[in-house]
Amino acid sequence: MTGYVIRRLAILPLTLFVVSFLTFTVARFGPGDPVTVAAGQVRDPEVLQRIREERGLDGSIVQQYQRWMGRALQGDFGESFIQRGFSVRELVVPKMLVSAQLNILAIFFVFAIGVPLGLLAAWFQGRWLDPFIISTLLFLSAIPVLVILPPIQWLLAVQFHIVPVGGWDGLISIYWIAGVIAIPIPDPHLYLPLLVMTVPGFSGVARLVRITALQVSREDYVRTARAKGLEESTVALRHVLPNAMLPVVTAIGLSLAGIVEGAYFTETLLGIPGIGAFTFESVRSRDYDVILATTLIVAFFFIVMNLLTDLAYARIDPRVRLGAGNRT
Repeated sequence: MTGYVIRRLAILPLTLFVVSFLTFTVARFGPGDPVTVAAGQVRDPEVLQRIREERGLDGSIVQQYQRWMGRALQGDFGESFIQRGFSVRELVVPKMLVSAQLNILAIFFVFAIGVPLGLLAAWFQGRWLDPFIISTLLFLSAIPVLVILPPIQWLLAVQFHIVPVGGWDGLISIYWIAGVIAIPIPDPHLYLPLLVMTVPGFSGVARLVRITALQVSREDYVRTARAKGLEESTVALRHVLPNAMLPVVTAIGLSLAGIVEGAYFTETLLGIPGIGAFTFESVRSRDYDVILATTLIVAFFFIVMNLLTDLAYARIDPRVRLGAGNRT
């Protein structure tokens, strides 16, 4: 396993180099000029040249990339072309933290609810509850966010005033009793985004767990356990459930890899200052350094989380031997 980890870590810089260089090249040769974006209405050639020199955009594409990567390796991703006076790190990191908090909660509820639903569907295979659970979840997951969010927002926020219309105020709010006793509660701004972000995810998790549980239940060791006279609940909890959860580890890892990506539609419609809406706005405004920094950070996080997922899977299932190739 140590050799596998070393090989994966050795590939990491090469992967990030390819991703960053391709993104840098597309941004520079794409429509629009970052210098004219930074200059605004100014079209004086001398001013534009001075901006190019200040931003390291003079010279060939390779020279520009070398300058940018040299700064990026030191944690300096440049200055925003649109929001002048703010570094890219000052803008990107807080918004990624907001998206990460929301996404981690969404992932928790997706698996906390989706896994039991999948096991329940597998338990009642051949009866009406199995197709009812799966078909209901498939129906809910097929409704786009743009379709389901506005009516839910209108109903819960506008008509019944149960939750705020939108916005973000952190994860915890303080509820005061008689102005003396402070009780921390989940912030009401969380309920709407969590609802629209978790409901579509139940289907995939439930179906994965259901299929895996049914496959495991046909294994020889499960038949042996039943032949010994063990109760069905004992067989399910001790033999089926632990082995059915192995693919879920991979699903959790892949989900965690995207926690810093944000959710564009949800964040935009609800006014959440996350990285999803901010990245789209940066693309629309051609804020190239923000795009580059976001892409590089997301790629790094995705690679690292995939590696941790592989290690966790090998740790849980002794049959897996990382890097063993055909000998596995």
